[in-house]
Amino acid sequence: MENRSEAVRGTLGCLVVAAGGAAGVLAWAPYGRHGIFGGFESTSEWNVLWLGLPVMTLGGIAAGFALAALAGRKWRRALGAAAVLAALAGFGVAFDVLEGPPLACGPGC
Repeated sequence: MENRSEAVRGTLGCLVVAAGGAAGVLAWAPYGRHGIFGGFESTSEWNVLWLGLPVMTLGGIAAGFALAALAGRKWRRALGAAAVLAALAGFGVAFDVLEGPPLACGPGC
């Protein structure tokens, strides 16, 4: 019976991590729409796709992994996932991975 409960916990952990990845993609989607398809004068910012999508997806996966580790009371794994999440956030801020094209701001900007 113990093997079955471990399998259920493992499956639920995988589902949580997959949901985190999906949440990262969904959080990226508005930035991707404005960055790839252009905004002001149809300019595209491809860094939103090449850097923003992987950072947001991996960040969602790391957050899901941290939550699954916390639920399983595996504190070191949760701390490691939190460190990865912090590193991804730092990378995203340093390289401004979600920067879209300049927005149109009316006269007098």
